[in-house]
Parts: sequence; structure tokens; C-alpha cells
Amino acid sequence: MKNNPIIWSDYPDPDVIRVEDTYYMISTTMHFMPGGVILRSYDLIHWEIITYVYEELDRTPAQCLVGDETIYGKGMWAASIRYHNSKFYVCFVCNDTGKTYLYHSNNIMGPWEKQIIEGFYHDCSLLFDDDGRVFIVYGNSKIHLVELNKELTEPKVGGISRVIVEEKGNVTLGYEGAHFYKINGKYYLFLIHWPKDGFGRRTEACYVANSIESEFVGKDVLDDDMGYLNQGVAQGGIVDTPWGDWFAMCFQDHGAIGRIPVLIPVQFINDFPVFGIENKVPHYITIPSTYPEHVYPPLYDSDNFNYIPDEKGRIQLKKVWQWNHTPEHNLWCITKQPQALRIISGKISGDVTLATNTLTQRMVGPVTTATVTVDGRQLKNGDFAGLCALQGCYGLIALTKEDEKFYLAMIGKEPKESESIWGIKGSDKQSGKEYERIPFPQSKVTFQLKANFYDNIDEVEFYYKEGESFVKLGPTVKLYFKLDHFTGCRVGLFLYSTKTVGGSVGFTDFFYSVKE
Repeated sequence: MKNNPIIWSDYPDPDVIRVEDTYYMISTTMHFMPGGVILRSYDLIHWEIITYVYEELDRTPAQCLVGDETIYGKGMWAASIRYHNSKFYVCFVCNDTGKTYLYHSNNIMGPWEKQIIEGFYHDCSLLFDDDGRVFIVYGNSKIHLVELNKELTEPKVGGISRVIVEEKGNVTLGYEGAHFYKINGKYYLFLIHWPKDGFGRRTEACYVANSIESEFVGKDVLDDDMGYLNQGVAQGGIVDTPWGDWFAMCFQDHGAIGRIPVLIPVQFINDFPVFGIENKVPHYITIPSTYPEHVYPPLYDSDNFNYIPDEKGRIQLKKVWQWNHTPEHNLWCITKQPQALRIISGKISGDVTLATNTLTQRMVGPVTTATVTVDGRQLKNGDFAGLCALQGCYGLIALTKEDEKFYLAMIGKEPKESESIWGIKGSDKQSGKEYERIPFPQSKVTFQLKANFYDNIDEVEFYYKEGESFVKLGPTVKLYFKLDHFTGCRVGLFLYSTKTVGGSVGFTDFFYSVKE
């Protein structure tokens, strides 16, 4: 038996399939690279990261953090994963390029072949029908069903194209987040919306039709916050077990840590899905495993940066790591003496959010602690290197160099008083505030951050090591989930330059722990 939500970390917009005895889940990864994370499970409760669909997308200037361009709050959203005729498919839109991407592979581990589907299909879901036809369902408020051609490159000429559900209620957010299935000859469409009436929170709905051409009829099927701050559980896919039981994998907003997966039992009564137990999400859940002996590695990890290049001379970092945006591979390396991650400055950046090659991991609740040693002997004046809690409103601790002398600095960015959930964008963007700076006699220092997400506290504190003890630097920083980044808070290793490029920093002995 395990606590529900099943993962206290940012894995939003989940879609799940089962192939024989194995479950696969994909989640939104936005601007992080590699992207399109795929997780594996044998019981739907415990999960491990096994691969990513792509290393990079299109290397646009914004995807590569050229100048002040970014794809925060954009990138890859809400993928659909399917398995058909011994092939895996992943379909999603990218909100900065305005394209719909379809990746396919004969092996879940890849390699994945990329193609484009003509058109932009927001929150799309694929359906491979029994008669060989393929449909894509998508939209916001108006939900469209479109038949694709057999090459899956564009709508089929003369094929079905119609609105199948339309939002008519009093809502903050109209129907979206489509997940489309054919089960026992009927067509099931699962959607999320956010009504203003009633409790006014994310709510799951389902519509059913007897044929692809007939009317879809349905209603809300789940309106529950599990007793957590009126944050509704909704949006995700359904999947069956080898024993014929059904479950929905949805998500719930959990403050600064992001949107976290929740598992819900589903029964079909009179061919209509009934979510939860007496329409409530259970706080504890148990499901038999198809592989009870399997040991799951954690979804986070420490790293001593001891890597061996592959046959092509490339370094494959642990799967828990993702770069913030597309990395510049000529500006990072793994050194052997000492074993370290070395990041080299290649641009002038006034802010950590614009720094190239920031290496990140998701934070995990309730309390994340991360420690790393920073060797700044090769920093240049105006460089900042260290450990950050990365969001639009971030916090960081850094080793910096000024007039050939070293300092420790704690920097944070708070929201403006008038700032909405959308955060700061465009011309309103502001750099962080330096809360404290102290002289430091060495070029090498060990940093630590502690982030507390328990009961929506959402705070992070920063420390540096002095002797055998850690000393706090600067104030406690409040963390916020906002739509400017649209992701949960991340631990990040960073270097950015404010005066001149070419400096570098070494990171060693990264240690990550979670208080359960």
C-alpha cells in the first residue's frame, strides 16, 4: 500500500499505456532537454525513468537561450503515447514553434523517428481504430475530432473533421486535456475543465459515443481535492491491468513543487466510467505487480560525475538530469582529475534563468536537500556559479568573483505585488535581488539548499559549509508555481557571466536526499 498522490514531484499531464505486463507513462517536460520523459512501472504505483523521446527539438534561438530569448512556459505539452501494430507513438505540440510532432519507434528505448503533422492540435490524443483509420482529438472549449491520412502527416482528404464536445458552462477553463479511447466498441473521451460554479476547481469529465460519427454524451466524473486546498484531481489517461481492472492517472496542483500524479480506481458501470471510491480519490492504494522482484531506482539521484564515454565518445548523464533548454555541448564536459562536471561560460547573462547549460533535477516532497561542492578557480570577474532553486521566482547561492577576490552571494527573485499567476514576462522581466554577500577566502566551497514543500510551505533556504557545519546565507525564500515557467521547482547547477565569457566552474560530490 502506498500514499496517494503516488509521486510527490512534477510529472504533469500524464498519459499511460500498458504493453503486456509493463506500463509506460509520458509527462510534459516543457523547455527541459532531453524532453518527453518516459517512465516504466509494473504496478502503476512505483515508477522509474527509462528514456526520453528526444535529445533536442529544433534548436531555435529561443530553445537555445540565445540572448534573452527563452521558451519558458512553452515547449512540449501534454503528449499522447500509444502502442499499435508493434510500434510506439508519441504525439504532442510545441507551444513556441506552433508545430505538432509525432515520434515513433519499434522500441520504447528508441531511437525515435520524428515527423510533423500538419496543423496545431492542442492537448491532442491519438486513436488507432480497429478498421485502420487514425484519429486525433484536441482543442480547448471546442473539442475537435479529425481523421488523419495513413501517413499520419496531415488531415485525410474527405475524412471526418468535426466538433464533438463544446463547453457551455460557466468556467474558468473550458474543456481540454483530451484522452481518447475505444473500449468494447464504444468511444470514450476524457477531458478536464474548471467550472466557476460549485467548488470551482479542476474537474474530470467523460463523454461517450456508440460510433465515431454519433453524438458524444457525458458528464463530470470526478470533483475531489483529497482534502488539499481545493486543488482538484483531473487530466490524465486511463489504463487497464492484465487482470481487467481500470485506473486513471491524473494530476493535482501542489504549489511550487508542481503538478503531481494521482492514481484513481475506475469502474465501468452500464458502460460508463465511475471514478474513485464513492466518487472520492483514495489516499492509499495497492495494485498487484506483474514483476514483484523488480527494484525501482529513485526519480532523483546523487552524482559523483564519474562517467565513462560511450562508443561514440559521448557522455550519457544519469536519466534524472535534464538541461534547462537545449544545451551547448561544447560548453560542458566531465573531467577525470578531479571527477567533476565542468560548465564553461559562453554568453553574458544578467540572470540565472538565462544561463546556458544549467543542469537540473526535479525537487521531491516533502523536503528536498541538495549539496554540491563548487570549484571556482577558473571563474572570471563577474561570474556567478552555484546551486539554485529554479523557477520564475527563484533562489540561489553562488560563488562569485569581483576584482580578483571571491565572495558568496545569495540571490532571490520575488513576485511583484501586482503579479498574477502568469508571472513576469517580456519587458516586465526583472533580475533577482542580492540579499547577502560575504567575502570568502577560498575558491572552493560546498553549498546546500533545503526546500520544504510540506503543507504548502514552499520555502527554500541556502547554506555554505564552514568547517564541519553549514551556515545559512540570506533570508528564507518563498517559492511559487506560476505560468511564466509552468513547471515545478528544480534543483539546478549553474554558471552565468555578467562581464566576460570564458570562465568555467567544476561541480563535484552532488548529494541529493529526500525526507519522507
